[in-house]
Amino acid sequence: MTQIPGHIPVMLPAVLRHLAPTAGEVLLDGTFGGGGYASAILDAAHCTLWAIDRDPAAIARGAALAARYPGRLHLLQGRFGDMLGLLADQGVGKLNGVVLDLGVSSFQIDDPARGFSFRSDGPLDMRMAASGPTAADLVNNLPEAELADTLYQFGEERLSRRIAHAITAARAEAPIETTLQLAAIIRKVVPPDRSGIDPATRSFQALRIRVNDELGEIERALQQAASLLALGGRLVVVSFHSLEDRLVKRFMLEAAGRSPAPSRHDPRSLMDRGPPGFQLLTNGAERPDPDEARANPRARSARLRALACLAATHDRDTAPA
Repeated sequence: MTQIPGHIPVMLPAVLRHLAPTAGEVLLDGTFGGGGYASAILDAAHCTLWAIDRDPAAIARGAALAARYPGRLHLLQGRFGDMLGLLADQGVGKLNGVVLDLGVSSFQIDDPARGFSFRSDGPLDMRMAASGPTAADLVNNLPEAELADTLYQFGEERLSRRIAHAITAARAEAPIETTLQLAAIIRKVVPPDRSGIDPATRSFQALRIRVNDELGEIERALQQAASLLALGGRLVVVSFHSLEDRLVKRFMLEAAGRSPAPSRHDPRSLMDRGPPGFQLLTNGAERPDPDEARANPRARSARLRALACLAATHDRDTAPA
């Protein structure tokens, strides 16, 4: 398998098992990143792979990989939540498989200039693309209450109000411009817990998710991926925290007709739900094996879920709402 050095694809054997690429198929890697999944898919079968990434640096890195698979790997810069339009522009209307590796890539985390991590100093940026408001814009301009809501909603941070108050007090003295500045402010008001997780972790996650509209992107991507799958097509999603996995779980259960029926008092209970358009391929979320979790810290929180399209009852209008 050829991949970009420094990148370790998470749960790769399970991804390949559920995606099951076959010669002649057309597949999509919606989160190209370091190309780990892409190269493994192309090595596994003589298929065609489209790959999307919103980060121009990822697309630039991928050029060398595309050259190793001439005519088979096609890179598209954009958001995976816009996959329907991006692929339509290339004349692609149906796919045999889609894989999504959610969250931030190791290349983005490890580059201090991108501002994703508090482990080294850098500008408080956090943008996956090169446009739009930065994390510094949010930290320095959001009203205190809205900042607290952001930390609670997207970081599940119980001490969000305390942190937001500390941030607004600090920015009144001077703008907060770097990752270490922000982390130090948070650590002053959030005591370490027994888990060993840095007190700034949840707040940084929350800001990153809001800056990049990550949860909105996931919802759009799941809908569009489902609509693109051909008969027997597979959707494989790897998530890394509860907010992501909750969206994926709910979507897949609804798609497979496994969500609870509406109350008999709900008018929707009178509607015939019909046969499901999809079948779950995973019984709950699969986890990385212990050896992978020890070798690759990023894999420890990974969750994998997958489903397949039963196209006899599926078309673009039957993807779950």
